[in-house]
Amino acid sequence: MKGDQVKDTFQRWVKEDLNPEDYQLFRDLGSACLARGDSAQLLEFVQDEKNQGIVKCMGCVIMAPLVDEVVKKVTSAEPCQAAIVYLTRTCRSEELLHGLLELIEDINPGDISQTIIVLVPHFKTVLLRMEDRKATSVGLVLAALQKQMQRLPVPYTPQQEEADEYGLCRCCIALLQFTKCFVEEVKRKHGKSVTTTEDEELRTELLKFCMRSLREPLLEVELSHNRKSYLWLFATEIMVTLSTIQVSLSELLFFYNSLKKSTAMDNSQSMESRASLAYLLFVQLITIDSFPAVFSPIFVLQCNMEYVSELLSRYTVNTTWSLESVQDHSLPVNLMELKSFYSVPQVRQASLRESALQVFQLFVNKLDTEAKHKFFRCMLKVSNHAGVESYIIKNIKNHLEFSMESGNANKWFLGEEFLSLLGLVLHLPHGAETDLLNSMDRIMESLNLLRYLLIRDKNLWSNRDVWEELGRMKDEYLKMLRVCLSISRAYYSAELKALKEDQKLKAKGPYTDSDNFYVSQVLQSALVTFDLMESLIVRIEEITEEKLKIPN
Repeated sequence: MKGDQVKDTFQRWVKEDLNPEDYQLFRDLGSACLARGDSAQLLEFVQDEKNQGIVKCMGCVIMAPLVDEVVKKVTSAEPCQAAIVYLTRTCRSEELLHGLLELIEDINPGDISQTIIVLVPHFKTVLLRMEDRKATSVGLVLAALQKQMQRLPVPYTPQQEEADEYGLCRCCIALLQFTKCFVEEVKRKHGKSVTTTEDEELRTELLKFCMRSLREPLLEVELSHNRKSYLWLFATEIMVTLSTIQVSLSELLFFYNSLKKSTAMDNSQSMESRASLAYLLFVQLITIDSFPAVFSPIFVLQCNMEYVSELLSRYTVNTTWSLESVQDHSLPVNLMELKSFYSVPQVRQASLRESALQVFQLFVNKLDTEAKHKFFRCMLKVSNHAGVESYIIKNIKNHLEFSMESGNANKWFLGEEFLSLLGLVLHLPHGAETDLLNSMDRIMESLNLLRYLLIRDKNLWSNRDVWEELGRMKDEYLKMLRVCLSISRAYYSAELKALKEDQKLKAKGPYTDSDNFYVSQVLQSALVTFDLMESLIVRIEEITEEKLKIPN
C-alpha cells in the first residue's frame, strides 16, 4: 500500500466506527510504514490531535513492530522511540501491559538483554498510570523480566563482567531503576498507621523479586570486597531493598516458615535464595550492620549449617564464615542431633579438595570434647571413604594429644568412652577379605594411632582396665591384619608371577604389551605397600614387648 493510500485509510478511521479487522489492518499499515523507513510519518499520525481516539483504541497493536525497530537499532529508531513513549502515555494501560508482557514472553535469544533494557522504562510508565491491581501487575512484570534474564549466561570473571557480552549486568541495573519508585512507595506508606491490602501486596511482590534475584543470578556470581562491580551493586541494592520494605533478615534466615507464603517458592528454590542471602550477609558483609547483634555465634552457626551445606553442594565458595566467629571447643554435643551437622562434612567427602578440608577441620575444632567423640564415631560409621576415615583418625590422634596435656583430661578420650571410638578405628570392614589397597590410607593412619597410644604413659588413662582393653583390641586387630596381609601378598605375588611369565612369552614374539607393563608396576607397588604395613606392625609389637619389660 502506497503512502497516499495509507494516509487515506488513516483518515477513514477518524470518521468511521472500528471493527476487529481494522486492528489487524492498523498493525499491518504501521509495519508497512516502518518497513519503508517512514517511521516519521507513523509518529506524525500517532501524535496528531484528531487521531487520538484511534490511537487510544488501537495504538497498542503497533507497539510490537515499533519495539522491534528500536531493539534492532535501525536508523529510523528515534521516531520509533518517540512513538513508543507517546503510546505508553496515551493507550489504555491494561491493554498496553498485556501487549508488553506478550513481547517479553516471545524474545529471540540474541535480543533478550536489549529488549529488556528497551521495555523496562515503558513498563514503569504504564504501571504508574494504573490505579487498580497495580501490585499484582508489578509482580507479573518482574516475574516476566526475571524469567527472561535467567536465560542469560552469568559472567564468572571480572573481565566477563566488564565486557557484559550478553547484557546481564545492564539488565540488573535496569531492574534496580525499575523497582526504585515502588520500593520508595512501600517505604513511604509503611510509616503510616493504616496500610491497605494493596500496599501489603506490593511489599510481597517486591519480596518475591528479591528472593528470585538472590537465587538467580546472585547465587552464581563471584563477588569480591575489593571490586565494586555492577553485580556487587545489584547484590547490595537487593539486600538494602529487603531492609527498606521492612523484611527482617533474621526472620528470613532463621524463622522462614512465618514468611513462606509470601515468597511463593518451593522448598529448593527458597533454600537457594536464603543460602545466597546468608552468603551475602555473613561472607560479603553486605548490610551486616543492620543484622541484630543479639544472636550468639553458636546460634547463628546452628541456623546457617543448612545454608553452608547448600553452598558446598553446589559451588566453591568461602564457607568458613559461620565457623570463624565461634570459639574453639565450644559447640555442645546436643547440636550433633541436627542432621545438617553431618550433611556438611559428607558433602565435602566427594572431593576432599583443599578448601573442603579447611572447612572440615575448622568445624571439628569448634566442637567440644564430647561432641568431637560423637561426631568421630558417626563419621566412621557412615563415611565409607578411606580418605575421609584416615583424616578422622588423624584428628582423633590430635585430640588425644590435646587431652593428655595438663588440665585437658576427659573421659571421652582418656577413659572407657574412648574404647568405643577406638573399636571403630581398629576395624577391618570385610575381615580377612578386606581390600588393603583401597583401605590403605585408613589402615596406615590406624597403625600410626596405635603406635602413638603404646608409646604414651599408660598412667595417663583413667584406670588400668582401659589400658588392658586397649591391648586386647590391639592384639585382635593386628592378628586380623596379618591374615589380610598374608592373603593379599600371596594373591598379588601370584598375579605378578603370572604376568612376568606372560611377558616372557610375548617377548619371544613380534609384539610387546604396554598394558602389561603398567599392571606390573601396580602389582609391585601393592607389594611395597604391604611391606610398609608389615614394618609398622612389627614396630608396634616391638613397642609392646618393650612396655612389658617395664615393671608395673
